[in-house]
Amino acid sequence: MKPLPTSLPGDHWVIRTSGVWKSFGRTVALRGLDLTVPEGAVYVLVGPNGAGKTTALRILLDLIRADRGQAEALGLDSRSDGPALRAQIGYVPEAHGWEHRWMKVKGLLAHHARYYPSWDTQYAGRLAKRLELPLERPYGRLSKGQSRRVQIVLALAHRPPLLILDEPTDGLDPLAREATLSVLAEHLAEHPATLLISTHLVHETQRLADHMGVLHDGELRVQVPLEELGRHLLRYRAEVPEGWSGAGVLNGSVVRRAERGREILWTVWGDEREVRERLTGSGASVREVSTLSLEEAAVSLLAGEEGSHVDV
Repeated sequence: MKPLPTSLPGDHWVIRTSGVWKSFGRTVALRGLDLTVPEGAVYVLVGPNGAGKTTALRILLDLIRADRGQAEALGLDSRSDGPALRAQIGYVPEAHGWEHRWMKVKGLLAHHARYYPSWDTQYAGRLAKRLELPLERPYGRLSKGQSRRVQIVLALAHRPPLLILDEPTDGLDPLAREATLSVLAEHLAEHPATLLISTHLVHETQRLADHMGVLHDGELRVQVPLEELGRHLLRYRAEVPEGWSGAGVLNGSVVRRAERGREILWTVWGDEREVRERLTGSGASVREVSTLSLEEAAVSLLAGEEGSHVDV
């Protein structure tokens, strides 16, 4: 059986890191990260708190420096070309930020526009109206959700070729989340770009994402197109005989296990036909094979065989 994939085929990368390590004191945040985001992809990076997601994004933007390894985006080295790179990226940080809290929202948009020659004032206005920004209110008096919507407009209005969004729906109520995700989908349809998004709310990215990376304890466990994930990561429900000793040849491919008496519920990475044959050959009777939602896949890949609870 094939191991879980950690590399992507092809050579048209918008983002690429190689052997990136980063520590904060004795805490290791990233352990040799090799992240690749293809051109035009919507890549969702998932992992529990402390997995290293935000650290990876900040290294790409040269907001912090890796201890070793290399990070590139849009053909530029993040360490040597940081300012030029950031000028071509729309970024929503994890923190909401209050650097210009005294400015009215409309003033903040105008201030931001000065840094981007491609800024489209009319488009920014349409986005602000769509996301119901309170333009006359000081930024520092906004709610968490309102400030996040301002950051979305700041990231999109100059139509950058690369978007890096860290928890973009954090602080939004359900209606605002739906509006924000719709705006993002429409933006990508009208202004094609590569999107790297880090989020705990994995289910929200189901309609947008086409690639997923799973980061745990600073290591990239999986990196795969969602089409391939849907074909190869499946849940098998089977009935096993008394005293069943398992299917040893599958051990390296079983992502998650659960047992209910003589019924097993295994999430397995591999070709469906081969997995069925292996289970049947071991004495099990396969009753059902089902696909997983993006969130179920992420939780399974993070939880591992022990089936422990993981908040993604």
